[in-house]
Amino acid sequence: MASAIGIQQKIILETIRATDQGEWKLLILDGGSQKLVDGVVKEDDILELNVTNVERIEDRRQANKEMDVVYLLSPLPHIVDCLKADLERRRYRRSFIIWTSPPRSDIQSRLDQSTSARQQVVHASVLNIDYYPRESHLITFRDPWSFPTLYHPACNQLVKQHMEDLVQKIVSICVSLGEYPTIRYFDPRNQSHEARVLCSHLARFVQTELDQYAKFNHDFPPPSPRPRGLLIITDRTMDLFAPLVHEFTYQAMVHDLLPLVEADKIYYKSLESQPGMAQKGKEQEISEKDGIWIKYRHLHMKDLLDELVKDFEIFKKQNPEFANSDNPATINTIKDMLAGLPKYQEGKEAYSLHLSMTQDAMTVFQERRLADVASVEQSLATGLDEDYKKPKNLADQVIRLLDDDAIHFPDRLRLIIQYLLYRDGLLPMDISKLLAHARLPAQDSEVIYNLELLGAHITRVLKDSRPVAQYQFGKKEAPLSSVNESGLSRFEPALKFVLEEYSRGTLDQSLFPFTKPHLDAAEGLMGQENVSQASLRSAKPTWARTRPSNTGPRQRIIVFMAGGATYSESRACYEASQYLDKDIYLSTTHMLTPSLYLRQVGDLSVDRRRLDLPADRPKPRAPDHLFEKDTPLPPPTPPSSSKDTKIQPLTDDMRRMRMGDDGARSKAANGNSHDHRPPPPQSSSAGGRLTKDREKDGEKKKKHHFFSSKK
Repeated sequence: MASAIGIQQKIILETIRATDQGEWKLLILDGGSQKLVDGVVKEDDILELNVTNVERIEDRRQANKEMDVVYLLSPLPHIVDCLKADLERRRYRRSFIIWTSPPRSDIQSRLDQSTSARQQVVHASVLNIDYYPRESHLITFRDPWSFPTLYHPACNQLVKQHMEDLVQKIVSICVSLGEYPTIRYFDPRNQSHEARVLCSHLARFVQTELDQYAKFNHDFPPPSPRPRGLLIITDRTMDLFAPLVHEFTYQAMVHDLLPLVEADKIYYKSLESQPGMAQKGKEQEISEKDGIWIKYRHLHMKDLLDELVKDFEIFKKQNPEFANSDNPATINTIKDMLAGLPKYQEGKEAYSLHLSMTQDAMTVFQERRLADVASVEQSLATGLDEDYKKPKNLADQVIRLLDDDAIHFPDRLRLIIQYLLYRDGLLPMDISKLLAHARLPAQDSEVIYNLELLGAHITRVLKDSRPVAQYQFGKKEAPLSSVNESGLSRFEPALKFVLEEYSRGTLDQSLFPFTKPHLDAAEGLMGQENVSQASLRSAKPTWARTRPSNTGPRQRIIVFMAGGATYSESRACYEASQYLDKDIYLSTTHMLTPSLYLRQVGDLSVDRRRLDLPADRPKPRAPDHLFEKDTPLPPPTPPSSSKDTKIQPLTDDMRRMRMGDDGARSKAANGNSHDHRPPPPQSSSAGGRLTKDREKDGEKKKKHHFFSSKK
C-alpha cells in the first residue's frame, strides 16, 4: 500500500531536484510550507539536491546576487508581500517559485503585474501538497478551528471561504495520489439542522474543481491499471457516538486517557528510572518511525500486554545478556531489566515508552472503573446487550453509574449524552434529573443542548409522535465465533459499515448519492467491480472490462470527514483495507479525542469573540525589515592620528634589542628554525636577574609538571 507520507516526500524532493538542475541554489520556505516539508522530509535530503542552505522568507537574510533561489511558499497575501520585497530588491540572481497549492486569482495577478517578477522569475509551478500526512493512510489538515467554523451559528459568513479552502486541500490529496475519483457524499435523512447540506455542497465544489483540473492538465489522471478510485465525503454528524464511546485499542486508548502533548508532533512524557537514581521525566516522540507503535497501535489492550511480553521473551533469547535471567517476563521486570542496558539505547527507549504508556493507561482504566462504564456504553451505542438482544434496564444502569463517586465527571457527561442519543431525546424534566444525579457543573448542560446543532434530538415533548430514530447503518450481528470478541468492544464506527456496504455494492444511493448519478451510478452499484482509470481517456469499450485477480493493483478509497475524525474511525479504515482488499485513506480537518470533542461542542454556544478563530485575528503582515534598505558594510577604522600618539624616545636597552630574537629562540626550541646568530650582549646585573628569573620559572614548571610526567 502506497504511503501518503512517502508520496508527498517524493513530490517535494523530485520537484526541488528538477528545478534549476545542476546549479547550486538556495531554498526559501515560509512558516506554513516549512511545517509541510519538515513533516515528511529530512533537511539532509534537501541539502543533497545542490541546495546550499534552507531559510525562511520572513527572517532576516543575507542577499546573494550570484546565487539562484527556489521559493517553496504558501499562496498567502503576506507571503506574496515578502516575495515581492525580495524581487524588488533583487536579492538573488534568478528565482523559481513553487506554490504549495494553487494561488487565488488576485494573488496571481499581483505577481503578473510586477515588473520585477517578470524580469527575475524563471519558472512558477504548483505542487498541490497543502495537507499533512500523519500516518501512512491518515491525512489531516491540522485545522481544529474547522469545527466551530462549520457548526457555530455565528460563523455562517465564514463557511463559504472555509469550504473553498477545504476543497483545495481535498483536490490536492486526489492530485497527489493521481486519482480522478467518483464522488459520493453523506446526505442525512429527516434532518433539519443547518449543517445537513454541508456534505452535498462540499462534494459538488470538489467535483467542479477536479473537472477543471483535468481539463487544463491533460496528463491527469496518469494512466494506471488501478481501478478508478472513490471519494466519500462525510462529516462529524454522520456518527455522534464514535467520539464518545471508550475504545480500548492501544492508540485510541492512550489518546483518550493519557496526557499526550499534541502539536506538530506527538509526545508522551514518561518517567524513566536509573538504578540508584530518582525518576525523571522525559518526552518521547510517538511517530511512524517507531516500529512497535505501527505494529500494535490498533491492537486491543488485553492482547497488547501479552504481545509485548512475548516480544521481550524473543528479545531475551536473541541477546545473551539475558540468558541467565530466569525471572518471568512481566511489565515491571521488563522495565527493570531494560534500565540497566545502556548499549541497547534505541530499543530500550522504544520498549520503555510503550511499557510506560501501557501501564499508565491500565492504571487509569482501573481507577476510573471504565470496565463498568464501557459495559453500559456498548449497549447504548449498539442498541444490543452482550447477548446481542435488546438491552433491558439501561436507565437504572446509567443512574447507578452517575451516582457512583468513583466515576470521573467527564465519563458521566459522556454517559448522559449517549443515553440521550440512544433514546433519540428525552423530556426536559428527565434531562434535569440525569444532570442532578451526575452533579455536573452548569456549563456541561450547554454541551448536551449544543448537540442539536449537529443533528441530535435532545428533547421530546410529552406526546411526541416522532418515531424513535432507526440506525442509518446496519446493526452489528452476533459473531459466529466469540474467540476474538470482547464484550467491551462490540461497537464499530458507522464508517466501517459504509465501507463494507460500498464494497458489497449495497451502499444506499439515497443516503450516499453520487455527484454525477447519470455517469457514475451504474459503476457505483458494482462497488466490487474494478474500473480502470485509463478508460477515462481511452476509447476502450466498457463491456470489455474484466475483473482483475487479487494480485492486481487495489482500488483506492479516499474518505474525507469534515469536523474531525476519531482514532476508532482511523482503525476501522486500516482494518477494512485488509479484509476488503482496498487502499483506504482517511483524511480529515483534525483528529478528535473525547475531551477535545466535548470542549468543541460546548464552545458552539460561546460568544464568537472568545473562540479566537484565525479568521477573526489580525491579518499577518510581512515583517518590516524586508522593506528596509540593505545596510552598507561599515568602512574600515582609520589609524589613530599622530596628535593622539606620543612617540617615546629610545632607551639604551631598546637600542641593544634585535628584532626576532625571541621568535628565533622559540622556533629553535620547536625544531622548526635555527638561528646561528650570537646572543646579544648583556650586563652582569641584568644577566644575573634573568638567570634567576629563568630558574624560578623552571621550578614552577616542574612543580606543575607542564613539560614532564609526574614521578
